[in-house]
Amino acid sequence: MDPITAAQLEAVYIATLNYYTSKILRHGPTPRGVDWSDELSQEIRFKQLLKVCQVVDGLTLNDVGCGYGALLCYLAKDHPNISVIYTGVDLSASMIREAERSWTGRHHIEFAVGTMSPRSANYSLASGIFNVKLNETRDVWEGYIAHTLRDLLATSERGFAVNFKKQSPDLARPGLYVAHPPRWIDYCERQLNCNVQLVTDYGLDEFTLLVHRRD
Repeated sequence: MDPITAAQLEAVYIATLNYYTSKILRHGPTPRGVDWSDELSQEIRFKQLLKVCQVVDGLTLNDVGCGYGALLCYLAKDHPNISVIYTGVDLSASMIREAERSWTGRHHIEFAVGTMSPRSANYSLASGIFNVKLNETRDVWEGYIAHTLRDLLATSERGFAVNFKKQSPDLARPGLYVAHPPRWIDYCERQLNCNVQLVTDYGLDEFTLLVHRRD
């Protein structure tokens, strides 16, 4: 896989920004506003991603592609007595405005517009940010994924978790990126020098990778 160029990466960011900004402006702070079908599937994804860590008081967590802050809603519901130090990051300023509208003033919660977290955390999560490649070629999109995985590792002290759509005939349509698990397990193990746990068969057409540093 050839490294993505700066110009290609910028084009991916712009297209992704425009796509998701249009979603949140049309649907507001709802699952449809971040291009998910419903709240239940969101919560299933969050449950799998959080298997990368123990949710305990003082956990520091980066949420890359945070949207309107739906992960915070899940944490408040499923871990109501746990205080997590949270940083949400999103390309779309419109997403961040919606997140801040709901969560401004809450202790240990911050948001930033950008492509990667401005600070390190114990763990990072990224839910669904690799699914919609729009008109990008597969090679360019995989270059973007590799770049983002490196960014996640660089800002994660212990590890990170990401998810992908499974490669299957039902999901073979233009604009959607699908993958076989070995493709990205191998990348994280060989290129990022990490240990990887595969989570699958949780009722959705996707898989989750739990990635831990070896050092």
